[in-house]
Amino acid sequence: MMLPTHALWGMVLALPVVWTAPEYAGIGLLAGFLGGVFPDLDMYVGHRKTLHYPVVYTGLAVPAVAVGIFVPSTLTIALAVGLTGAALHSRSDVYGGGLELRPWEGTSDRAVYDHYRGRWIGPRRWIGYDGSPSDLALSAVSAVPLLVITDGWLEVLVIASLGIAVVYTAVRRHLPSIGLVVLTDLAERVPGPVVDRLPDRYRDGIDGELQATTDGNA
Repeated sequence: MMLPTHALWGMVLALPVVWTAPEYAGIGLLAGFLGGVFPDLDMYVGHRKTLHYPVVYTGLAVPAVAVGIFVPSTLTIALAVGLTGAALHSRSDVYGGGLELRPWEGTSDRAVYDHYRGRWIGPRRWIGYDGSPSDLALSAVSAVPLLVITDGWLEVLVIASLGIAVVYTAVRRHLPSIGLVVLTDLAERVPGPVVDRLPDRYRDGIDGELQATTDGNA
């Protein structure tokens, strides 16, 4: 799923805090947002493996939630909601598309890496792919209760996330072609080690584009 969806659902996880301990509402909503975003910081360094831990985050979130319930404080609430948001992100990516450049083609058998079992979990594709209409629907559904209970900068954060989701969905299927044109041009101008640091799906696409160009000029 796309990053705004993860961010918004991370904030939704804080709704019980908002209703039962409103004094911690702000920190809970912010922690949910950050926890929902955090795993995707590995976007260009082993995506869905380096910071995605579907089992480990869950194992940490369970006791963190228990502590947050019985010993509520700014720290315990932040940890409880943040870890739960990271766990939800890591596990929910399994229900979307794989890691291929065009996930709607359904060619990848890798969704999220399970460090506990030492293997990749295959994509279920219930959500289609990141930026699909069903993904946008999830963002919209999560935004509704958040817009009801937030105001100020938190409301701005929700609106901005939903706006990004709408724009991303509108351009999602064009991004691989645009990205490959730009990156293929750069690949001919920048050192090889820079290109080697790109995600596999982009390196494979660049190689294909360069090969096609070579074949066309032969």
